[in-house]
Amino acid sequence: MLIDSHCHIDDARFDADREAMLQRARDAGIGHFVTIGCDLETSRAAVELAQKHPFISATVGVHPHEVKHIQDNWYDEVRTLAISKGVIAYGEIGLDYHYDHSPREVQRHRFREQVRLARELRLPIVVHTREAQEDTIKILKEEKAGEMGGVFHCFSGDTWLAKDALDLGFYLSFSGVITFQNATMLRDIVKTVPLDRTLVETDSPYLAPVPHRGKRNEPAYVRHVAEKIAELHGITVREVEEVTTQNTKLLFRIK
Repeated sequence: MLIDSHCHIDDARFDADREAMLQRARDAGIGHFVTIGCDLETSRAAVELAQKHPFISATVGVHPHEVKHIQDNWYDEVRTLAISKGVIAYGEIGLDYHYDHSPREVQRHRFREQVRLARELRLPIVVHTREAQEDTIKILKEEKAGEMGGVFHCFSGDTWLAKDALDLGFYLSFSGVITFQNATMLRDIVKTVPLDRTLVETDSPYLAPVPHRGKRNEPAYVRHVAEKIAELHGITVREVEEVTTQNTKLLFRIK
C-alpha cells in the first residue's frame, strides 16, 4: 500500500464527494492518510476525521499564512487537540516569504513558539517553508527540533535545503510537483535523497500531478508521485511503496 503523508481531506472542495474520494483512494491502494491542520478550524476538522476513520491520522498546528490571527487562547485549544486520539504530528508550521500573508517577524516568532510546543508535546513537526530557507533552518536548529524530528512537506527547495534538512534528521516529502515539466532541478534532487528519508504526498486538493494537472487533486493520485520516484531511482513502484510506507509509519508512529 501507499500512505498519503500530507493531504487536506477537510477542504471544502471535497464536501460533495468526500467519502467517495476516500473510497477511490483505498481502491487505488492508498491504505492510510495524514490530514493536516492549518489553523484552529482545520485542526478541529482533521481530528474529527481521524476519530471517524481508523485509516486517517491528523496533525494540528497553525500555518505561516494564518499565524497573524493567533490569539491568546489558541495554544490552549491546540494542546487539547494535540492529545486527541489520532493526532500524530504538529503542523503544518513554518515560514512563507513568497506570499507574506503574515508579517515575517510574526511568522518567525510564531514558528519558534510552535516548535517549542511540539517539543513539549513530543510530536514530530510538519514543516512548510518557501523562500525562507536560512531562517527556517536557523530556527529549527536553535529550537532543537531534531529532538522530535519531522518532515519538510512538499519539498521544492534547492540542494542546500535538502542537505540541511537531512542533516537535521528530517525526512523530505515529495508531491506531484516532481511530475511537472519544468521541475527538472527538483527531479535531480529526488535522485540524491536516500529512499529511507523519502515520503510521498499529494497536498490535495492542491498540486495535482501529471496527468491530472490543473484539476482537483486527491489522495488516489499519490501513486503518480510514487511512480515518478521509482522511475528516477530506477527501481520498482513496489519498492517505493514499501520504503515510503515504512518511513511514514516510523516518523509518525503509525501502527
